[in-house]
Amino acid sequence: MKFIHTADWHLGKLVHGVYMTEDQRFILDQFVELVEEEQPDAVVIAGDLYDRSVPPTDAVGLLDEILYKINVELEVPVVAISGNHDSAERLSFGSSWYRNSQFYLAGKVEKELRPISIKGVNFYLLPYAEPGIVRQLLDNDSIHSHQDAMKAMMQRIEKDLRVNEPNVLVGHAFVLGGATSDSERTLSVGGSGCVSADLFESFSYTALGHLHSPDAIQHPKVKYSGSLMKYSFSEAKQKKSVSIIEMDEKGQFDIRYRSLSPRYDMREIEGTLEQLLDPKFYQNENVDDYLKVTLLDEGALLDPIGKLRQIYPNVLHLEKKIHETDMKKKQQMQIIKDHRKSELELFEQFYSEMTTLEFTESKRKVMNEIIGKVLKEEVAK
Repeated sequence: MKFIHTADWHLGKLVHGVYMTEDQRFILDQFVELVEEEQPDAVVIAGDLYDRSVPPTDAVGLLDEILYKINVELEVPVVAISGNHDSAERLSFGSSWYRNSQFYLAGKVEKELRPISIKGVNFYLLPYAEPGIVRQLLDNDSIHSHQDAMKAMMQRIEKDLRVNEPNVLVGHAFVLGGATSDSERTLSVGGSGCVSADLFESFSYTALGHLHSPDAIQHPKVKYSGSLMKYSFSEAKQKKSVSIIEMDEKGQFDIRYRSLSPRYDMREIEGTLEQLLDPKFYQNENVDDYLKVTLLDEGALLDPIGKLRQIYPNVLHLEKKIHETDMKKKQQMQIIKDHRKSELELFEQFYSEMTTLEFTESKRKVMNEIIGKVLKEEVAK
């Protein structure tokens, strides 16, 4: 049995003020072609189909279009769950009659999880849910963390698990030890959002969503597919892919990865403004990529982002690099403050940090008078 594992489409994503819908359409069209080429027995989408609970209209239309092509036109079963970005209620709409075309969508967590059997493999669908929802659902006051909630749900599944058959769990969670990126929403603070990988030991394969890199965790049976696209510059060096799993009747599987090509990549570049505007620098690069630019220039620059966008139209973020000497000066400034220098001495240090001009005796006299006046007014209050 062969299935494709994907997740974290985040349709309707807004990145640095730019809606990614057309970029998502570009890459999802490739995904449909991949499905047609691979002819899998199922496509698994492990949550975060949308980027927000109330997605833009274009995002809703795109999801409808892509799922129709896969499930109706290509006649490939789809197994999907909601993630922490999705609205469980909205995704649950129509799920009862979706099953007639082998479109299995679990929006809300259910008390009883009955498997979906496809080509001899049992898929257990466990959509994302806050611990409070699971606590209320199971009437179990001992559930306070995601670990508690996941453990309780696993115990319910394992009671009726068909141990002599291949079993696949489809979930959306942050497994302890996983590597995060800036575009993933924190599930909770203080570590209570994490679950341990050993909870999934009973399954032949655990298809997860939430973390955006397929290498987010190294485990023989617990896998993230990663997102289809890069959604933050912290993901710039990640290699995005979908996972192709071929599983035998004993639950043993082989896995391989297929990459898709984005319309525009998300990259980081750095250099002086002069270097970045030099044709020798950019002539062999895709100047239309989404870019984070780090400038190495010292001193003020006149409209650097305007000049850069004449060559690189999709500069999304611009910053200047803080040199080690600047850091040392900041540390020295802090040390001076810690030693409780006088107000005048602190201002003199600040003045030298902000300008290249000399803090002359006449300037010192003026500032001393101003500081004295302010201090007297403070005492009078």
